[in-house]
Amino acid sequence: MVKIGIIGGSGLDNPDIIENRYEIEVETPYGNPSDKIIEGKIKGNEVALLARHGRKHNIPPSQINYRANIYALKRVGCEIIIATTAAGSLREEIGRGDFVIVDQFIDFTRHRKISFFEHFENEAKHTSMADPFDESVRKKIIETAKQLGLKIHEKGTVITIEGPRFSTRAESKMFRVWGADVVNMSIAPEAILANELGIKYAAIAMSTDYDCWKENEESVSWDMILSIFKQNAEKMKSLLINVIPNIAKQGIDLKSKVRTIPNFPKQGIMFRDITTLLNDKEAFDYVITSLYERYKDKNINVIAGIESRGFIMGGALANKLKVGFVPLRKPGKLPYHVDSVEYSLEYGTDKLEMHIDAVKENDNVLLIDDLLATGGTARAAAQLIEKRNAKVSEIAFVIELPDLKGRDKLRNYNVFSMILFEGE
Repeated sequence: MVKIGIIGGSGLDNPDIIENRYEIEVETPYGNPSDKIIEGKIKGNEVALLARHGRKHNIPPSQINYRANIYALKRVGCEIIIATTAAGSLREEIGRGDFVIVDQFIDFTRHRKISFFEHFENEAKHTSMADPFDESVRKKIIETAKQLGLKIHEKGTVITIEGPRFSTRAESKMFRVWGADVVNMSIAPEAILANELGIKYAAIAMSTDYDCWKENEESVSWDMILSIFKQNAEKMKSLLINVIPNIAKQGIDLKSKVRTIPNFPKQGIMFRDITTLLNDKEAFDYVITSLYERYKDKNINVIAGIESRGFIMGGALANKLKVGFVPLRKPGKLPYHVDSVEYSLEYGTDKLEMHIDAVKENDNVLLIDDLLATGGTARAAAQLIEKRNAKVSEIAFVIELPDLKGRDKLRNYNVFSMILFEGE
């Protein structure tokens, strides 16, 4: 398990996301970092949070000691850094509040110290920067954002300007011509320095404005940025909380544990077989532990599992959460009085049934199954629970097939999935 550093940008450095937190002062050969480092855990994983501008936001972007910040995170043992930042959109399609998981940068700063190698002692040091943002970390962020239903852009070039002033209209238009997608004041120096120290670095940019290239829009202001922060801070918080466990436990690639069987049960179907995952004790434990960390503080009363693989995941998780388990079954399988909901299939209909005393009014129910495809069965299951006046807190899946648009049928529910098989 690796330790993850989080660099919090403007308004995105809330320490409340960290459990059992404590502060430490770190000295570096390059001076003091922006603030004390807050260490602790997110869902059981070690993290270290550093406020880029200081917790009182008293350090302008042009005056940040970037070398001290990156060195300090390295010194406390961080192997990966996730940076959050505000950014101005340079593209019509990147709206206010959208997240951009950047994959390239243009460095337009002029006066910052952006290398640890101020002189060559024994040999020249020229760090490769062709792909400055770690692809494995980027993929985890993208997958998690999709699972949470956030609006993201999977690639983007960020141009980092000196600041603290905003761009002129001429500069903003020039940046667009250069191929930049968003503009900010901090990411490029951090990415450069992290790469020099061998730290995996990725950045999540929250679009807060359209800079000033759109002449029919109000030009960017600090008040505008703060307003968008407040509207989207919870989304960023949720993304960080959920992506940290996925990144920290990079040793288990769940997708590789799922066997794909072509043309089963009929021609043209790519069947995702989780029996291989279940047979791998480490992978199975990781699934249940990850779900436990997600739901342990959600006040779940009951877990309902959909026949039949939902029984396996749901039963194991219910045991770990110390709550009851309810099976939702096809017709004729349950011996006592039942409620039922009928739902449509491609050809015909089917039913799900549940004992009438399985859930109680106002129960907080977690619904679980192994796979989200078209979403019809899961929606019927949720309706079945709601017939008893219980609440569906969330619907969780191990695998999601986004191409089949199952989330569209579940748009009224919170949906979470662990693995995406997209366009495969």
